[in-house]
Amino acid sequence: MNFALILFVLLVVTGLVAAVDRLHFSKTRRQGEKEPWWIEYPKSFFPVILIVFLLRSFIVEPFRIPSGSMIPTLLVGDLILVNKFAYGIRLPIVNKKIIDIGEPRRGDVMVFRYPEDPSLDYIKRVVGLPGDQITYVNKRLSVNGKEIDLRSAGDYLHKERMSFAKRYEETAGDRPHSILIEDDAPAAVPFVKQFPFRENCTYNAEGLACKVPSGHYFLMGDNRDNSSDSRVWGFVPDANIVGKAFFIWFNFSEPSRFGSFQ
Repeated sequence: MNFALILFVLLVVTGLVAAVDRLHFSKTRRQGEKEPWWIEYPKSFFPVILIVFLLRSFIVEPFRIPSGSMIPTLLVGDLILVNKFAYGIRLPIVNKKIIDIGEPRRGDVMVFRYPEDPSLDYIKRVVGLPGDQITYVNKRLSVNGKEIDLRSAGDYLHKERMSFAKRYEETAGDRPHSILIEDDAPAAVPFVKQFPFRENCTYNAEGLACKVPSGHYFLMGDNRDNSSDSRVWGFVPDANIVGKAFFIWFNFSEPSRFGSFQ
């Protein structure tokens, strides 16, 4: 469901009713006559919808984490906020950038429209920028020939399935973040889809190597062995970017996670 489009339609409809009433119907009503419901309700809702639309389109948008691909950074059920202007001001609905403010940086957690189905929003971590050479071999990430720093951080217990994974601190950007690696999972990508610029990637039993094309990004989940990401379905074009995730504001199962996002 395209909530932005629904919100825009409601904004247009309520705005038109308010405008037509001010220009025509209000002048024909007798003094003290009550507004009909089909004018009163849209006029009341219009300013609320306008504020929500502007905030959601240009400032900040809430999202709910639906899967475990970003564990341990983000858990299923986390309610997060996404900065809509960190990577530039974009027109709502069409998502066209009109003001360039900044670009995604390696290590950012980014929300984007899934390349195969833009009606779906995904969230992953940026590991490759335009022009980067990315290799992920034997579960070690390298960018432009330099292996990303990785240090052991003990074990992580998956509460939902009562099993352990190895936890590591990886520094792909300005500061370290946690990732999970399961020793018994294969190093090779289990399946690969056909995607634009597929010829930029090579796969083997040890992993993959990809050259990120201009205007695109390579993203991976922090739960490395349980994430369908750019290794499987390819690069994310700049036109699909929604914003930068930056804050956990609630989780109904774990209220203590407020503000714990890094």
